[in-house]
Amino acid sequence: MSKKGILLVNLGSPRSTKVEDVREYLDEFLMDEKVIDYRWFFRTLLVRGIILNTRPKKSAEAYKTVWTDEGSPLIFITERIKNKLEKIVDVPVEIGMRYAEPSIETGIRKLTDQGVTEIVLFPLYPQYAMSTTETVIDKAEEVRKKHFPNIKINYVQPFYNREIYIDCLAESIREKLPETFDALQFSYHGVPERHIFKTDPTKTCNLNDCCSRDSNPSHQFCYRHQCFKVTEEVIKKLNLPKEKVMVTFQSRLGNDKWMEPYTDETLENLGKKGIKNLAIVCPAFVSDCLETLEEISVEGKEQFMHGGGETYNYIPCLNDEDRWIEVVKTLCEEKLHEFYLV
Repeated sequence: MSKKGILLVNLGSPRSTKVEDVREYLDEFLMDEKVIDYRWFFRTLLVRGIILNTRPKKSAEAYKTVWTDEGSPLIFITERIKNKLEKIVDVPVEIGMRYAEPSIETGIRKLTDQGVTEIVLFPLYPQYAMSTTETVIDKAEEVRKKHFPNIKINYVQPFYNREIYIDCLAESIREKLPETFDALQFSYHGVPERHIFKTDPTKTCNLNDCCSRDSNPSHQFCYRHQCFKVTEEVIKKLNLPKEKVMVTFQSRLGNDKWMEPYTDETLENLGKKGIKNLAIVCPAFVSDCLETLEEISVEGKEQFMHGGGETYNYIPCLNDEDRWIEVVKTLCEEKLHEFYLV
């Protein structure tokens, strides 16, 4: 008789803040062709010839600012989600990371050691992108075929438009919004514009008006549309005027054209536009990590204040909030149920 289990998959983190550990992590991360989508030769020249000779030391210093006694925030927050979820479902739950440890292979092996033969794998990304959801699924299938050919995996799909998620996110933001603010900024992780076209098998995306249409064949693959959709639905729930809300994209790398407007440039100029009291949230992430705790909460604040801002409120991710755990439970149980229907 088959036994079911759940694997929660997040991005990953260096094992420590040592430069060599950060370099090892960045090598695995940036050499992924779904992250830097150059041909192998040019990707190797860029990553191992340039980036890994300069970036690890700077990144290690950044990680030190967010590291805690429990270790990497992204790892221990994902562990907390797992621990809470285990208490309200009746199947084993493990975690895996796309990069570094605990790896996807490690997570699957822990489940199979418990007799699990059917796994619901949950990529913890609300929106679809080749550098997030797609690479997780590709890696999981590679691991399954090589090491676990007899197990079945059912994947939780991007949930950016699910009402239970929108309700959860909106309520979390509502509780943390300051009483008075001039603007609420939604900062999403950026991707190169070419990624949007690469992940669109319908070839109907033009990165212009199609994102705002009620429907378009590309929407299920379009990260940009999905970011705008989350924002639109959340501000409806919060009953905020559109003119008080903005969408920007952070964490760009290199000189390629990334989705605009850029978060850092926007923060530097808001004060000049009369926005003195800002709230900012990062809904591309469900767990706080380097990109939220250091890049947005610390660097972003400095950029905003330097540009003439006065108060800056970073709104944390959903992390291990109980309402979010209930969403995870619902989305996983839907996929668990599908196993029974086959």
